[in-house]
Amino acid sequence: MSETEETAPDRERIAANLAAIRERIAAACRQAGRPADAVRLVAVTKYVAADLTRLVLESGCQDLAESRPQAIWSKAEVLAAGQPPARWHLVGHLQRNKIRRTLPLLSMLHSLDSLRLLESITGEAATAALPTPCEVLVEVNLTADPGRSGVPVAEAAALVDAASRAPGIRLRGLMGMAGHPDAAGADPRRDFARLRGLRDDLALRLPAPDMLGELSMGMSNDFEAAIQEGATIVRIGSAIFEGLR
Repeated sequence: MSETEETAPDRERIAANLAAIRERIAAACRQAGRPADAVRLVAVTKYVAADLTRLVLESGCQDLAESRPQAIWSKAEVLAAGQPPARWHLVGHLQRNKIRRTLPLLSMLHSLDSLRLLESITGEAATAALPTPCEVLVEVNLTADPGRSGVPVAEAAALVDAASRAPGIRLRGLMGMAGHPDAAGADPRRDFARLRGLRDDLALRLPAPDMLGELSMGMSNDFEAAIQEGATIVRIGSAIFEGLR
């Protein structure tokens, strides 16, 4: 069996899943009175190997996300010669000792969560002389869950202010996750509304409102609720790979 014959079922399933997700995004946008192109789909490929990641890319989704810098390193190398080119997003924590190798590969960092990390990123950006500023989102821990990363809500203003003035980066918005769906009183839409409200309050303090224009929130199980509350980026992983052999 040829490689094309082996991968055809997976390619077809991924393409169908992506089409279904895009239709759900469009439907959620219509319900919220927003244009469908107001929301960007970022495919979280941390669950799969490079061959399936390539199929996502070839199915028309150029925005790919990983939670570990090492995965971006390896997949970026494997997919470097492919078309169309990938735009890499890091949605997990960035350790300071991995900044130098990671920064040049990123389209967007979703997980700026401390002043210490900000200082390290800006220092490396200046040393590396990147052709364009690194785009960053401040990650906010909406639920105060100690098992999750992100700056506490009470400290978000200080980090946003510092990031808005930092050289070598471009502050674009906020990122957050809803509480665990099985937790008592879980309400993802409430959590997303809280992030939107925080963004709106913080934007008033900045010299340019578009510094916080992006809201990265919503995953496979709750992205429609996130869109209702103003998400501009949804991070979809498992729904893309449902039904694979």
